Amino acid sequence: MKIPVVIIFLAISTFTFSCKPENKAEQKPNIVWIMLEDWGYQLSCYGEKGINTPNVDKVAADGIRFINSFATAPVCSPSRSAMITGFYQNYIGASQHRTNGSGFERKPLLHGIKPITHLLEDAGYFTCFMATRKTDLNFTLDKPVYQGKDWNERKEGQPFFAQLAFPGTHRRWKRDTVNPIEIKDVELPPYYPQTDLAKRDWANGLEAMQIVDRKVGEILNRLEDEGLVDNTVVFIIGDNGRCMPRGKQFLYDGGIQVPIIVKWPEKIKPGQVRADLVNTLDISKTILDLAGVTTEQTLHGANLLDGSTLDRKYIFAARDKMDSTHDAMRAVRTRNFKLIHNLMPERAYCQYNNYKERSYPVLALLNVMNLKGELTPEQALFMAPHKPEFELFDLKNDPWELKNLADNSDYKGVKDALLAELTNWRENVIHDQGVKEQFRNGGWPATYPTKTLEEWEATLEKFKPWVFREPGVDMEQPFYPRKK
Repeated sequence: MKIPVVIIFLAISTFTFSCKPENKAEQKPNIVWIMLEDWGYQLSCYGEKGINTPNVDKVAADGIRFINSFATAPVCSPSRSAMITGFYQNYIGASQHRTNGSGFERKPLLHGIKPITHLLEDAGYFTCFMATRKTDLNFTLDKPVYQGKDWNERKEGQPFFAQLAFPGTHRRWKRDTVNPIEIKDVELPPYYPQTDLAKRDWANGLEAMQIVDRKVGEILNRLEDEGLVDNTVVFIIGDNGRCMPRGKQFLYDGGIQVPIIVKWPEKIKPGQVRADLVNTLDISKTILDLAGVTTEQTLHGANLLDGSTLDRKYIFAARDKMDSTHDAMRAVRTRNFKLIHNLMPERAYCQYNNYKERSYPVLALLNVMNLKGELTPEQALFMAPHKPEFELFDLKNDPWELKNLADNSDYKGVKDALLAELTNWRENVIHDQGVKEQFRNGGWPATYPTKTLEEWEATLEKFKPWVFREPGVDMEQPFYPRKK
């Protein structure tokens, strides 16, 4: 996507104010960081069909909506570990999702890095993680990450940093009894089967987001009721992409593209749409700058509000272990191209992962249709028994990332240039450890397909009543019964 010169000029002129407040605690802005779990651009302000998210839309209308925004990892714990420190997850030793088992225990952060909450606390802020499910960080600390559970615990006049992570968009989606969505109103990416089950599952996810949107509205109303709006910066982001096949856990845009929205009344011009390349580490840098905090080490992100990201050419992302599914991928993206380096191409995209096989009805559908030979060539790509080492996509002409150009001689120059940038990032920024033989041969079995056709058909049949349940029906999700 090319950005008109006039947009760049307006963006630069908008952010000429200093992001560092005067050195007085009472003048420092409050910061509210709202995190949507497992959620990408499926919001009405991003153009998603069928959904209605008026509260998130209002924040976007009052501030900035970024349309080339990405997480550094396609799953929660590495992504959140990176965001809470401001450094890539590989650099701080936190890249392996669910770090349990021999050799994967959580360890202290590398390089003497501290979470931004501790830096904010040192700067006079009260920090809290509010009434939500999990922090999910891949490291240990000698004191709690946050000081409390609500900003009402702060001292009078003390600025606060409040982080919320709404779990409603994580799997176990609830249907919306207030505004149910018809399957005729949704639009699926072409790499999913265009069936009623796939559309209903997608619509159920959108309904779950509508419920979360109302919770966002409650937070915004509370800020208003408590007279905090004018001096509070609100960020809305996703921790990683959507929890669907070819989304979460993968480096396609479906796995790493997340909303980044920010508003600050009277400081940020409303109604902006920014197309510069940004990532979730930029939020960490922006927050510390707003709080007047300086760090001993240079953070990996840039300030979203002072024009630092406008000329950025590349963003990077990495995927490593997911639970006990061993795989490794690295990616570099520009506005128009993406290169993915699959470090373990011998393994299938859909090698066994307990969470996905128990949670994704569309994964069962894909497996059934694949084993029956019913998928289109584009849909069958993700069901291949192994991966190419490199995947190169022309995003301008192929936004769904379906045509791999890595072996196309016409794109050799693009591939070589992106690979050079990716190699430099791996070697000189994150100090990438790559894949060791023990890791390559470890984890859950890589046998593929993971089930017979009959077993996948039985799995799909169990999913169907759950997917097609009516709004308000209390039904346990198959394979994930409620905890007693």
